[in-house]
Amino acid sequence: MQFSREKNKKFSQKIFYRLIMAFGVLVRSISREKSTAIARFFGDFGYDTLKIRRKLVILNLALTFPEKSATEISTIARQVYRNQAENVIEMLRLPMIKTAEDAAQLMDIDVHDLLAKTIDKKKGGVLVSAHFGNWELLALCAGLLVTPVTIVVKRLRNREIDEQINAWRTMRGNRIVYDWQALREGLRTLHNGGIVTILGDQSDPGGSFFTEFLGRRTSVFLGPAYLALKARVPLFVGICRRTGDGRYKFESEEIEKTDLGTTKADAEELARRYTKVLEHYIYQYPEEWFWLHDRWKRSGRE
Repeated sequence: MQFSREKNKKFSQKIFYRLIMAFGVLVRSISREKSTAIARFFGDFGYDTLKIRRKLVILNLALTFPEKSATEISTIARQVYRNQAENVIEMLRLPMIKTAEDAAQLMDIDVHDLLAKTIDKKKGGVLVSAHFGNWELLALCAGLLVTPVTIVVKRLRNREIDEQINAWRTMRGNRIVYDWQALREGLRTLHNGGIVTILGDQSDPGGSFFTEFLGRRTSVFLGPAYLALKARVPLFVGICRRTGDGRYKFESEEIEKTDLGTTKADAEELARRYTKVLEHYIYQYPEEWFWLHDRWKRSGRE
């Protein structure tokens, strides 16, 4: 029975992979304007008809923005679905971004401060980002427009999709490491003068550090803090957001850490600091964040 279930699961994953790849061929054959219209349709379909995690999204938004009306919350939630649908479609269009000129058509990146503290000094750096804007597009464009980066990722359950997405992530010079390799490979990269980028808005299943995030206590991932403090390199928060004209803008901010050492308490303080910066962007542009996951399921009070 167990073998049969596993076989059916693998078969379903293969079918889903092939459907996604076929859809990718379609969206790469049409204009970006048309693919954006398709994303809007699927976003509304997911929100109105499928109602995928809609109650969770609305609850998360309502608890984070108690001052907003139900109508305002609903408007933000709908845009969240549209943006996430667009993220999926733009990920399928990543192979179309072949040169720095292609990347510049989609994203404005000003990383003068980051480069002055890292690459220009032949020094590594940690870049903390979030499930905000289009994080996959950001990584690819940054690799083309600035310098190739090492991206820390989680393995997806569907291995074929995981391998395909990783192929897209690395096709223009970037490198990926899985989360369980992050400490060893991350330190090696930083010591060699490379940039390690990590999504720092995720919960840490095995972590023991809890703090406030968007007004509620939750687990916060300490990985970026440990890497930056251990390797003695700068840590930046970098976010890309939509500018309303089909383009994105990348903004970055260095997080002060000269007063910190290398203890667990220091890592926790650094994590609080970059979490506050991530919060600032989410409060300002809530429609850009990925509200569909249960970010507060680990509070440390169970």
